[in-house]
Amino acid sequence: MYESLLAHLARYVTLTEAEATLLCSYLRVQTLSRKQHLLREGQVCGANYFVLRGCLRTYLVSEKGTEQTILFGIENWWLTDYASLDTGQPSQFHIQAVEATEVVVFGQDVQEEVFRQLPQLERYFRLVLQRAAAAALFRIKFLYSMSGEERYRHFSHAWPGFVQRVPQYMLASFLGFTPEFLSKIRAKVEHS
Repeated sequence: MYESLLAHLARYVTLTEAEATLLCSYLRVQTLSRKQHLLREGQVCGANYFVLRGCLRTYLVSEKGTEQTILFGIENWWLTDYASLDTGQPSQFHIQAVEATEVVVFGQDVQEEVFRQLPQLERYFRLVLQRAAAAALFRIKFLYSMSGEERYRHFSHAWPGFVQRVPQYMLASFLGFTPEFLSKIRAKVEHS
């Protein structure tokens, strides 16, 4: 059940079989149907989520009622609202399944105990968070320095299967433009 998570951990740290068994005893798996929410704005986030299968998105709703997709999480990615998780304050975001999804739930209530018993996991999460922070900075750079067409071309080149996997309105929101603009860019790119 936790094989892909353990394989991901092994890329960064070493766990003995006993340590892996101990870690797994603190985890649980949650299955979500398409469009089901893992977290809604106003709720306190209580866990880190590792995607075993499927796709999640983090989004916010503007004052005008428009959804703005901030992040996606696919297989072997972690997703959470760290601000809410760390402070215990209500989240300002939603986390929703884009498709049928299965996640490992690493509850905030057990994390300190797990880190005390398996200190190498703190190193693992530091390395994963460093990569996530770098990716977030790159995304900000690409939103401010690339044209819409350049953003689409870059994203579709870096994640070709992903472009077909998520609904067009979510992809457009993530890339920073309207679905209509995305349609125009796609048509232009496909005919060039």
